[in-house]
Amino acid sequence: MVKLWELLEIRPGVTALAGGGGKTAMMLALARQLVEKGTVICCTTTRILPPPDMPLLTGGKDVPAALAVCRCICLAVPAEGGKLAAPAQPMEELARLADYVLVEADGSRGLPVKAHLAHEPVIPAAAGQTVLLIGASGFGRPVREAVHRWEQFCRLTGASPGEPVTAESVSRLLAAEAPGDKIFVNQTEAPALWTAARRLAELSPRPVYAGSLKEGNWTCLS
Repeated sequence: MVKLWELLEIRPGVTALAGGGGKTAMMLALARQLVEKGTVICCTTTRILPPPDMPLLTGGKDVPAALAVCRCICLAVPAEGGKLAAPAQPMEELARLADYVLVEADGSRGLPVKAHLAHEPVIPAAAGQTVLLIGASGFGRPVREAVHRWEQFCRLTGASPGEPVTAESVSRLLAAEAPGDKIFVNQTEAPALWTAARRLAELSPRPVYAGSLKEGNWTCLS
């Protein structure tokens, strides 16, 4: 099966991950694969939990030595609640230190779908591409339960808080926003969720990919 970085055509430089339903899982999956091609820095522009099984650095001076040994590190500064915040170094500098920089550039409070306010997502200017994730587990669930910033979702799509999230309503959201070059629908473990992902691909002018990061399978739908 084609590797995830090949499917998404992840190039050297800065790649931002936005949306909901699997940003950390995608960052870790890409990092595991990309170390076969070069060095990788994982970081954030918002707040993340420390990635498991990955060396954590909080200062920039040790980055070259750490990458020479580990090839993949998380670079961040400690934040409240045990989370990590954006590193002190600008993304342009990180792109000079490592072949690939993977950035979690959004927060969704663990919900599968995210509607964005004007200041979101926090995409670094150095990002060469942005992958927007959508959790398929949100399809069929009430908007107010499945969507982070559901009030904004309703304003942008015309949906009501109690109606189910559908491929059509997500398509309207994507038409109103422009936070990603490519769409990845994650969590498609059930046939009905694959159907919803395929319907979204039919409606989207941007490339749509789908699969299960948990199960390690993915494909291009458009």
